[in-house]
Amino acid sequence: MKLIIQIPCFNEEGQLPLTLSHLPRQVPGFELVQWLIIDDGSTDRTIEVARAHGVDHVVRLTNHKGLAAAFQAGLDAGLKLGADVIVNTDADNQYEGADVTKLVAPIVRGDADMVVGDRQVSQVEHFSGAKKQLQRVGSWVVRQASSTEIPDTTSGFRAYNREAALQVQAVSKFTYTLETIIQAGKLLVAIDHVPIRTNPKTRESRLFPSTPAYVWRNALSIFRIYSQYEPLKVFWGGAMVMALAALAVFIRFVVYFAEGQGRGHVQSLIAGAVLFNAAMLLGSLGVIGDLLDAQRTLSQRTFERVRRIELQLGVQPSHYEPGASRDQAERQALGV
Repeated sequence: MKLIIQIPCFNEEGQLPLTLSHLPRQVPGFELVQWLIIDDGSTDRTIEVARAHGVDHVVRLTNHKGLAAAFQAGLDAGLKLGADVIVNTDADNQYEGADVTKLVAPIVRGDADMVVGDRQVSQVEHFSGAKKQLQRVGSWVVRQASSTEIPDTTSGFRAYNREAALQVQAVSKFTYTLETIIQAGKLLVAIDHVPIRTNPKTRESRLFPSTPAYVWRNALSIFRIYSQYEPLKVFWGGAMVMALAALAVFIRFVVYFAEGQGRGHVQSLIAGAVLFNAAMLLGSLGVIGDLLDAQRTLSQRTFERVRRIELQLGVQPSHYEPGASRDQAERQALGV
């Protein structure tokens, strides 16, 4: 079997050598282990540094498209390069590279299609108490939305077998981590998790400028993805709340009207009408969303079939460039 370890990169010439030095070239269960970087429009020497350190494959995006787009480009390239399993890790050496073996073990055994590395957030020293709590709450919300049991849903250290990689499609403009777990849960992909180790922080996160921005964008991502798969639950739930509130306000007005004081409480009648209209609007959005969900399902199936056809035809990856020379890659694999 063939394993490809992919690393999305954006201006990572300073971090990449350390990250690559920890990645394995031999993993039990695989005859071939290769490295792939996705250069997300870097303006530094990321690609040159990658080649100098033995990276086998390069996908160079023409401009900075964001982490989710780089991740998806890596999955597409990995599949077209013949990977049986694709491991995604970060360029900042956040995750211990030696744990790749542990990460892919459930897939090699045939117990899972997708495996997420659990950083055991409560034990990560450079996470503040507030961040640890936010991680716990966020992961709980994603577990409920995805019907999975993944304890660390924002971990980017994860492995996909060929079937899981064929089905997953990240469409978010920010991060793929939450979206792909919810998607995998709804697609009934067999998903597992294993404990992994983390390394000391080497730089601040570039994905989000602040913790409030991180929470806000992730909350929007969860709502957006969950509402795509469960529009009736989301919008009809909101409609029910609004309808009950409208009913309560209408009852209040009726009570006052029966006592002959209705003229002084016309505002209750207006508020009830506004709430009732909001309930009808949300209910209509739920119906529309449910109809669109059928189209999304058809689009998902079409996308997967197109991918399979491309693989059968031997279509080359987009934006692909060769990495290090074969001799250099072999020397890297042997540690020479």
